[in-house]
Amino acid sequence: MTGAGLIFDETLGEFVPASENTLAERWPNLADPRLGAVAVFANNEWFAPKERMLEPRPARFIPDRYDDHGKWMDGWETRRRRTTGHDYCIVRLSATGRIRGFDIDTSHFTGNFPPSASIDACRCNGDPDDATPWTEVLPPVALEGNAHHVRPIDNDGLWTHVRLNIYPDGGVARLRVYGEIVRDRDGAAEMDLAAIEHGGWLVDCSDQHYGSPANILYPGVGATMAEGWETRRRREPGNEWALFRLACAGTVRKIVVDTTHFKGNYPDRCSIQAAAHAADESSAVASSLFWQDLLPEQKLEMDRVHTFEDEVAVLGTVTHVRFNMIPDGGVNRLRLFGTPSKEGG
Repeated sequence: MTGAGLIFDETLGEFVPASENTLAERWPNLADPRLGAVAVFANNEWFAPKERMLEPRPARFIPDRYDDHGKWMDGWETRRRRTTGHDYCIVRLSATGRIRGFDIDTSHFTGNFPPSASIDACRCNGDPDDATPWTEVLPPVALEGNAHHVRPIDNDGLWTHVRLNIYPDGGVARLRVYGEIVRDRDGAAEMDLAAIEHGGWLVDCSDQHYGSPANILYPGVGATMAEGWETRRRREPGNEWALFRLACAGTVRKIVVDTTHFKGNYPDRCSIQAAAHAADESSAVASSLFWQDLLPEQKLEMDRVHTFEDEVAVLGTVTHVRFNMIPDGGVNRLRLFGTPSKEGG
């Protein structure tokens, strides 16, 4: 039995705490509505709508909440099937991408979860129709109630949609589709080279006690501190840092550091180092200590958008950046505006 707080990591071959979901650490969720993903069709959503299954926050359980269809559940739930067949839901991903794995999360679904599920994928312009060919990317897997089911896959195809099949019916709290965003950079104008929607992502960090540094790469402005990156209070020398992989190689010309909502807990200062690093990131953290300054140390203020242009060093093409919060604290968003290099297209 997995229990609510465990997931199966096939790389390790054992159950581990959900916080150790290595797929979530390595790749963004291509089914995240904050990036543009949409649940476009479900053959049935009697008890709970399909859109709920993509919510970024963890699923909740409210014991005394009911609606006109029955018990309110935080996820997608179909009616009890009395005929042959199975239920399914189609999700348009946030961008064309290479899928690296899934998390089929049945949190709080105990007597109403599907016994098994599979996932198909397709690539098409617009949304799929009856003539669209589908490819099975995750064969049927057994599910348990109130558990995360993390499954890496080995597939280098480029996909725009996934279809979650549940056998025969039931409820799924959350679906996560982890993978690499792939975009055509030919002729790309200035863009936020670090943005998740363009393919930027977190490589490593020193601390993420109150939230992942990946949060600061999301679109828009976080509604609260919880939607940014905040560290614990540092009690030893040094500073906190996060290492990011840019969406593509490029030249950074403008930097925005946004401390909106962070008032008594914003960093006193920040700095950024950068480099053109090899695709193998195993040495990135160690080598980042010696990278050149892209943004020398700058003073920050609470609850403010800081824009730096003249202060940004001319380093040419870079692929990775190390963002330093000095000594600790929280940041809402980080933007690195620049132009993709021809090699990074």
